Amino acid sequence: MFRIRKIYDCTLWVNQRAVTQVQTILRNQFPDLSAKKIDKIPDQLRNPLKHRFKTVLLVAEDSFGSVRGFALLSYAPDLNFCYLDYIATQKERSGGGIGGALYERVRLETLSLNCIGLFFELLPDDPTLCRNPVTLKQNKARVRFYERYGARPIVNTRYETPLSPLDDNPPYLVFDPLGRDVLLGRDTARKIVRAILERKYADECPLDYVQMVVDSFMDDPVKIREPRYYREESVIPVHALIHDDEKIFLVVNEKHELHHVRARGYVESPVRVGTILAEIERTELFHRAVSRAFSENYIKQVHDNRFIDYLKKLADTLPSDKSVYPYVFPIRNAARPPRELAVRAGYFCIDTFTPISRVTYLAAKGAVDCALTAAFEILRGRRIAYALVRPPGHHAEYRTFGGFCYFNSAAVAAQYLSVHGRVAMLDVDFHHGNGQQDIFFSRSDVLTISIHGHPNFAYPYFSGFRDEIGERNGEGYNINYPLAEDIDSHVYREMLEKALKQIARFRPEFLIVLLGLDTARGDPTGSWNLRARDFERNGEIIGELDLPTLVVQEGGYSTRVLGSNARHFFQGLWKGAFGR
Repeated sequence: MFRIRKIYDCTLWVNQRAVTQVQTILRNQFPDLSAKKIDKIPDQLRNPLKHRFKTVLLVAEDSFGSVRGFALLSYAPDLNFCYLDYIATQKERSGGGIGGALYERVRLETLSLNCIGLFFELLPDDPTLCRNPVTLKQNKARVRFYERYGARPIVNTRYETPLSPLDDNPPYLVFDPLGRDVLLGRDTARKIVRAILERKYADECPLDYVQMVVDSFMDDPVKIREPRYYREESVIPVHALIHDDEKIFLVVNEKHELHHVRARGYVESPVRVGTILAEIERTELFHRAVSRAFSENYIKQVHDNRFIDYLKKLADTLPSDKSVYPYVFPIRNAARPPRELAVRAGYFCIDTFTPISRVTYLAAKGAVDCALTAAFEILRGRRIAYALVRPPGHHAEYRTFGGFCYFNSAAVAAQYLSVHGRVAMLDVDFHHGNGQQDIFFSRSDVLTISIHGHPNFAYPYFSGFRDEIGERNGEGYNINYPLAEDIDSHVYREMLEKALKQIARFRPEFLIVLLGLDTARGDPTGSWNLRARDFERNGEIIGELDLPTLVVQEGGYSTRVLGSNARHFFQGLWKGAFGR
């Protein structure tokens, strides 16, 4: 078994390892290929403008993360075509459908870019161009393989002209129209051929040779060789599927239902998760997985150990039908907590409506495990992951809980990812993300941004002002956008676009979106008026940042529109990330 995934950059260690294995396969399979071409692959991924092509690297990996094969594709947005540089497998791993699966994925990538078509070179199946019978047999097998997909050589040109009269086996230029009835115009073909020869073979092809080949494209439209091995009606079409590595990795806190506060008017209820899940699973965008269990030590990296221990200790003393609500707060002497555990709740809490029950720790720990599971998948190369959790977490600070929140799941995930690179946290909940602000306030490796209702009227009231910009090393790395009580979608999007520009300037390796859907029209805890189309567009422009993105669920309490708004957000996020 193998999976195919797209390598976007060399930032992650898992991608660095994959690229190294790709380079090894190239050296083994193409011993005549220059070391310079092999060594520049990481730079091609990092600096597409420098090489005048955007490089797309697809790898087929087994369950141990070993690269069994790969495809290297070059996309020229200025001329709107793709050029397939290589498809190769490990020598000892040939067969098994890897080559076919990679080529089908290459075709889908090209189609998703709305390209004219896919071009590549194949060694000739013509005995007048290939004198070695063993090589000729191999060439015929390759040409036959690609013709099955409708990819055939362009004819009536001098593309096959050897650079030296003594050279044997000059390549065809092959065109794959991707199953469409495409006529390739002469002028377009000439521009594409010039780009291939000048950008790919600048060190090998003299200018007069390039001009000769370009001028030889006389037919308009360009002629494609008649099928030699298959009838046209048997051509394999492009299957416009969403491949698994492009799906949003979804992990749901299965323990969330343990935490069910049945008090009248308590809006943070289990039905929220079911409502979202029912809507997003209508799409084909998600790959659902099971949460892993992580050590409590990850929580202790962002929360006070005394608070964590208290939450567990109190839970152990409570009967199943009783909850403790904070009601005494240590304004005068925070250094000496009350002896009685129930009274001590206020020592760690910021409000009177976030109760602790026997199962609170389990539910909150389950939410953290989901966020860490999703973060781990991001480190494995997944582009988007979603932790659908409750209780929420963005109001949980280093040593306090509140606002329905106990552990800050997104902050734990940010700390986990920060070991591997800089992290930007974008909180789009209606209420200020005071939790991650407090936790990362003096750090410069985690950028925290919150767009929220102004604390003059919105919970938590005491934080979220513009002048809270961080301190010491973190000065300038905490950004708040407090907005008026009654705003429209245009004002909101204007602030969101400002926030995204700040993130782009920060140049993070990872993005965490704290997804509050309580910005919706009619939400019982908010006063804004965002609709489904707004969530979709907002998701799209976030996706266009083109960053590995972890989404952690926060607020959103109008179950009438909650699921629909979540679905539209992820449809937009996926479209922005993958461009289709």
